[in-house]
Amino acid sequence: MKKTLVTISTVAVVGLSSVFFSTPASADTLDNLKNKENQIQQDRDSIKANLSDAESEVADLLIDLEEINDEIERVTKALEENKTVLKKNEDDISNTQSEVDKLEEEIVELEEAIEKRFEILKERAVAYQKSGGNISYIEVLFGSKNFGDFISRVSAINKITDSDAALMEQIEEDKVKVEDKQDEVLAKLDELKEMNVELEGMQALIKTQQDENKAKKATLKEKEETLLVKVEELEIKDSKLASLEKEVRQNIKELTQPVQETQVASETADNSSDGGKLNTLSESRPAASGGTGAATNAGFAHLGTPYVWGGKGPGGFDCSGFVSWAFAQEGISIPSSTSGLQSTGTKVSSSNMQPGDIVFFDTYKTNGHVGIYLGGGKFIGAQNSTGLAVADMSSGYWAGKFSGHVRSVR
Repeated sequence: MKKTLVTISTVAVVGLSSVFFSTPASADTLDNLKNKENQIQQDRDSIKANLSDAESEVADLLIDLEEINDEIERVTKALEENKTVLKKNEDDISNTQSEVDKLEEEIVELEEAIEKRFEILKERAVAYQKSGGNISYIEVLFGSKNFGDFISRVSAINKITDSDAALMEQIEEDKVKVEDKQDEVLAKLDELKEMNVELEGMQALIKTQQDENKAKKATLKEKEETLLVKVEELEIKDSKLASLEKEVRQNIKELTQPVQETQVASETADNSSDGGKLNTLSESRPAASGGTGAATNAGFAHLGTPYVWGGKGPGGFDCSGFVSWAFAQEGISIPSSTSGLQSTGTKVSSSNMQPGDIVFFDTYKTNGHVGIYLGGGKFIGAQNSTGLAVADMSSGYWAGKFSGHVRSVR
């Protein structure tokens, strides 16, 4: 998709070039050239407005992406915390269920103890009888030989029954306590199970939020990529129009150049006895005024300004934003991105670069960093680590990163 859009934009601008320059410049009148210049400026103004809107949308998207990343991080943390609570609650349920099972076993043991004691009492009652017949408790007492025997029998029976009754009572009390404890633990178990249901529901809800946030992030990333393609397309269009604008201005300059200067130049060429010398003069660049130009000097008053992505003003610069801003101080309009600046103006040899030329460095990508050459192996630019600063490109880090790509916009 990106390549398609770029191709379309290039064809559109090349088409515009063919309309403007399908005939020799000398055939154009000064009025025609000025009209073309005005039209190009209007087109560039429109592109810049669209570019500004697109870059603003990208900036807003980056904020949205940062917020959604924070939200994803919060939801992920909540998911892990809830997972921990859920695991603890499940462990509590398991432990409580074990406690319930243990109490049930105790109740069974107490019931068995009561049943055994009851059987013992029955056996003792039979033992009081003198024979296997149906002799009642009264008959056992009345069967005594004398009054002393009677008293002994009553005392023995009372002791046995009192002891058994106390034991039975104690067993019953223990059984009631265990049953009460069981009811309490069962209530706790029900509460834990209910909490578990809520935690599982919460976990599902958080997982849904996590999935929704990831979907939002994917949508934002897709939109960001579309906008970045649009930004690059507009920057390329603006760069091509800037080249056309420069060519139109050069044609206007040629048409308005005094005749006497043309004659002098012609005379110099005619009187030259060395044809190679003329070629050398035509190929060499004129003396640069960039070293003292407004664009070259504009940044010195703002050295130390922090690096800000997308920054295009004294409050904060990125590398391409600073270069575009600096040349705007000289009245020269150029793109504000490295991709746009790569093709703006005229390409010159690095061995022939002069103060005021735009120089490029291979950092995170080819020609990923840009600055303005100051001469003497120095350049000024907005660096990530230092902000706006003068740096040495003849040795050290920047020497190794200098790509050799140089553009002149004068």
